[in-house]
Amino acid sequence: MSTPAQISGTATSVSSSDDHIHIVATLVTEDGHRPDDYRSGARAQAEARLIEKELGLHEIAPGDGTAAQRPTSAERHKAARQGRERTAREELRETVRRAVAGARSEEEFFDRLAGADLLIRKRAAPSGDLLGYKVALPDDRNKDGEPVFYPGARLAPDLSLPRIRERWSGDAQDSPAPQQEDPVGNGLGAPAAARRQTASAAWQAVLVVEHGDDAVAAAHIAAAGEVLDALAKTSAAHTRRELRDAAALFERASRSHVRAVRGHDRALRQAARDLVRSGPALGRGEDGATTAMAIDMLFFLVTAALHWHAKKGHAQQAAAAQPLGALYQRGRRLDHPLLQRQTTVLREAVPELAEQILAEPGWYALAATLADASAAGHDTTALLADAAGRRELATAGTVSDVLVWRLRRLAELPADSTATFKHGTVKRPSGVRRVVSRATAPNWPRGEEAAGNTL
Repeated sequence: MSTPAQISGTATSVSSSDDHIHIVATLVTEDGHRPDDYRSGARAQAEARLIEKELGLHEIAPGDGTAAQRPTSAERHKAARQGRERTAREELRETVRRAVAGARSEEEFFDRLAGADLLIRKRAAPSGDLLGYKVALPDDRNKDGEPVFYPGARLAPDLSLPRIRERWSGDAQDSPAPQQEDPVGNGLGAPAAARRQTASAAWQAVLVVEHGDDAVAAAHIAAAGEVLDALAKTSAAHTRRELRDAAALFERASRSHVRAVRGHDRALRQAARDLVRSGPALGRGEDGATTAMAIDMLFFLVTAALHWHAKKGHAQQAAAAQPLGALYQRGRRLDHPLLQRQTTVLREAVPELAEQILAEPGWYALAATLADASAAGHDTTALLADAAGRRELATAGTVSDVLVWRLRRLAELPADSTATFKHGTVKRPSGVRRVVSRATAPNWPRGEEAAGNTL
């Protein structure tokens, strides 16, 4: 925002459109010098946040400088002219992100990029050591007909070569022995087995994010993004787009100013690697059931990431990791009699907490979950009382979110019955309860005693 003194005596023009205006001004101070415009963008954003608060407008979460660079207006117009749904920068970011998921070496990473038909340029020092890389889409050209290359760091901060190498250095410490290939399909390395392992690794990661050091938790959250990318890459056709959307949304939550200490996240990175190596999964039978199981556990991991970011004050990341949003919207849309019924259940089951929960934004997500549990044939009053009594709730940031998590586990509901994803519904395939039983997952923690936390 410019003050009158800053634009005094300057030429100013204003043009308008249907949904925005352009203001162009030559900034000159009263003594004829240029004003101090250092970090003017950040300062303008801070001023906008104050105006939003002062006028009671919708308050946008402040940026923290860790987001991926957005496409420029020129890139967006170019994509529109070419009939692309996304800009070249966005397509490259997703492709590179999927290529790095579970990769263990530069050679493997660059082989994946080449396999995705990207053009690659490597930057080397005089000694021959590799310093960085650039990628381009084969059909994205400038006015001279040359490919438009983007450095990894300009796609996303964690896609620069040095940041990618940090993941590999973690793998090198105590890395597990490579798995054997299974060309005859005896189960080793099959999609269903990889998904079971993914669910187990995700569950263990939930405990780390809830109780581990910040740097270790940050590493697990970043690795969770790799697992989502790998799962999307190998998913059956009817869920692939939804999973890709989920991975793209969570991508923002995988970065923060808390520097991740890699190595402790090996189990998640190995899970991502196993998913990629196991190949595409079918959308039925064991593949479908174990995919639903992995999605459920990843939902809990994303929820844990949300709480972690919220406690650290990471507004942008917490918003990107908001898996309860779909449940919240469903709860807001419940008809009044049904919402009143869930309110009665709440007051009967946990009278001492009812008023606090009803005042929380998460109440609507809890109401939707109670409706799901009722539809599944559960006594919701007894179920909610059981969930509330499992462990103390005094340390919970939001009691409603914790109860949603507990209820969906106790009632064996899918992580989000509206399917957290954007374009459709992902239902629990038949047989999934059998798959997640003790007989098929003997090493999973049992109940909250194993979790040892509020959730």
